[in-house]
Amino acid sequence: MSAPIKPQRHARGKRPQFYATPGMDDAMSMVLVLAQELSVLRDRVDAIERVSAAHGIDMASEIDALVLDQAALDARELRRQQLFERLYYLVQKQAHELRQAESKQQYDQVISETAQA
Repeated sequence: MSAPIKPQRHARGKRPQFYATPGMDDAMSMVLVLAQELSVLRDRVDAIERVSAAHGIDMASEIDALVLDQAALDARELRRQQLFERLYYLVQKQAHELRQAESKQQYDQVISETAQA
């Protein structure tokens, strides 16, 4: 069973720009998302290593022998897709805003041309 899809919510208004180079703010946002994921992952791995060592389990050989079922593979893919959604959030938001502006611009042009005819 897959997780329910939540509609994306977007902040309105123009985002502040911290870097003069176009796209640098977006790249930095992506780097920070990845850093956050890496930090959480490292904490989880550390916890697993400590718990397993406390129980005398050799995690390296256990992980090498692990065979995942389809449900586990699907869960990993969902988690991966959610990461990509967060990673590319700003790029997708900007593309959406550009499409909206383009649609409004085309609409205004059609209205203007119709009014002149």
